[in-house]
Amino acid sequence: MPRDTVCLTQVGELAFGPGVARLVADALAAQRLRSALVLTSASVRSHADAISGDIRRVGVRVDIWEAPEREPTVADFEAAVRHARASDADAVIGVGGGSVMDLAKLVAALATSEQKLHDVVGIGKLDGRALWLACLPTTAGTGSEVSPIAILLDEDDLLKKGVVSPHLVPDGAYVDPLLTVTMPPSVTASTGLDALTHCIEAYANRAAHPLVDTLALEGVRLIARGLLKAVRNGSDVSARTDMSRGSLYGGMCLGPVNTAAVHALAYPLGGEFHIPHGISNAVLLPHVLAFNLPAATARYADIARAMGVPGGGSDEAVARRGLDLIKELASRCGVRMRLTEYGVRRDDVERLATGAMTVTRLLRNNVRTVTHEDACRIYEEAL
Repeated sequence: MPRDTVCLTQVGELAFGPGVARLVADALAAQRLRSALVLTSASVRSHADAISGDIRRVGVRVDIWEAPEREPTVADFEAAVRHARASDADAVIGVGGGSVMDLAKLVAALATSEQKLHDVVGIGKLDGRALWLACLPTTAGTGSEVSPIAILLDEDDLLKKGVVSPHLVPDGAYVDPLLTVTMPPSVTASTGLDALTHCIEAYANRAAHPLVDTLALEGVRLIARGLLKAVRNGSDVSARTDMSRGSLYGGMCLGPVNTAAVHALAYPLGGEFHIPHGISNAVLLPHVLAFNLPAATARYADIARAMGVPGGGSDEAVARRGLDLIKELASRCGVRMRLTEYGVRRDDVERLATGAMTVTRLLRNNVRTVTHEDACRIYEEAL
């Protein structure tokens, strides 16, 4: 670590900054598209309506579909696909958080395909995508607007499952911090801690690469600087811009490097206990990093310094102060840092660990090998 080569699959057009949301209409017109399906949710419907108005003004028909206010399930995906087919759209636009954007990506790929969802779960199984796709994030968390990944909850297995393919990378990503100012503090905290976890796990990762390291460390720095400010004052555009950029950098790390054991252990918590994804990550993050510390001490010291920890002393001492700062930041953002506060009990640990160990696409990235017994111990320490 780090490795010698890396491949970053990038969006066709990436626009960043206050006000860039309106540019999606120009992109649709330039592509001579005739009909757009906008996927959104009730909490950000006003943003979707404004963007849809811009699109209609360039002569493109718009149909809007609202996703439920929760992490998407297979049933949600199937309902969205049916709507896309009925609307005969030739473009799909996701306006919302990671859940909405993940749905939009899968709908754009599969609405006109003979492949079924179960055919494409995993890495590199998607044949292609016929519909033009754009994503506009209204949170600063998942980085889904630039990643080749979409996650759905499988209700039968109570486990989140991922589709990973370069065909899921959007044609356009329009990252407008002004779309995030309506986020309530709890969502700001949850999504921001998710973005922080993306950057940390990308930097301390068996697949790490210097090109991605630059994005990951800058993402850590921006999020550490902006998160608490954004939680306390959602109208702080400077803090919102830091968070949007940090989240974007984290998303750009996901394709070439991806995450690791924190996310793998978080998935069963979301699937069974419906703990928000960013909160699951935040609670587990210090415990997984403490487990990993002997395998990547210098890397975790780099992360701590990027967060603002003074650099005096050994790498181990600096890294451990970084772990303390992560816990302090999450707590100051209002996150309850024990799994028992979310209904998880010791009797659940074995089952959770069994589910986590199936997420091999992420566990293999972890800087230290995680066994079933290790997973149980990490969950127990987080109770």
